[in-house]
Amino acid sequence: MPESLRRALLLGPGLTWLALFLVVPTATVLLYSFFERGTYGGIDTILNIENYVRAVDPLYFGILLKSLRIAAVVTAVALVIGYPVAYLIATAPKRLQIPLLLLVMLPFWSNYLIRTYAWIVLLNREGLINNALRWLGLVDEPLSLLYNDTALVIGLVYGYLPFMVLPLYASIARLNPEIREAATDLGASSLRGFWTVTVPLTRQAIAAGCIFVFVPSIGNFITPDLLGGGRTKMIGNLIYDQFLKARDWPFGSTLALILIGVMMALLFLQAWFVNRQMRHG
Repeated sequence: MPESLRRALLLGPGLTWLALFLVVPTATVLLYSFFERGTYGGIDTILNIENYVRAVDPLYFGILLKSLRIAAVVTAVALVIGYPVAYLIATAPKRLQIPLLLLVMLPFWSNYLIRTYAWIVLLNREGLINNALRWLGLVDEPLSLLYNDTALVIGLVYGYLPFMVLPLYASIARLNPEIREAATDLGASSLRGFWTVTVPLTRQAIAAGCIFVFVPSIGNFITPDLLGGGRTKMIGNLIYDQFLKARDWPFGSTLALILIGVMMALLFLQAWFVNRQMRHG
């Protein structure tokens, strides 16, 4: 069998799948973004750029900026929590690493919606956390832990934390322990050796983990609805509302394309960073 035919047979199913379920839908969304909403919903095939002009209105642009801010906070918190967890798992005895990784992956064994509802039970005024705080005498009145940005960040961090831990674990586990030992032998403390040796050698994994958390966080619409109580509107909620409530598919397509553009820019930035690290050894 010719080499070109064999490659075509191997690549064909994957490329066909991507074309049908990625390229064609994205091209359709791009086309819709230049049309107008019909009088009773639907689409009027009148070409213009009014949807893009409307998208930069302070109202909608502010929602995008707030979504970026919340996603950035979620990513930072996930990194602060995820790096120590990944480091401890990677440096644990071999017999414990697999069970610890299973514990990290355990939340994925249940539905995301169920896990989000579980946080409502934990965070509400009569929930487990408030009852525990009152039982310990730390508060007199229940705290307002639900239906605010804090609850939203907690839910998103919990949902996407494994995406931060797994690439960091894989990177740290590949490090030669003799490098850390050499830093210690040269007089560096454990903390200094960590910051000057371990962290720089895992920068690519840090970048990958941040992308894996940031991208789904900014487009999430379930968690803001449930834990934010609808008070915090993110770009994902806005797109959802345009398609299913306002029936303004052209404007919803425009917002979706803007979100895709932000995600693609981040992915290209990550690729540039990785290539730069590889060129510089």
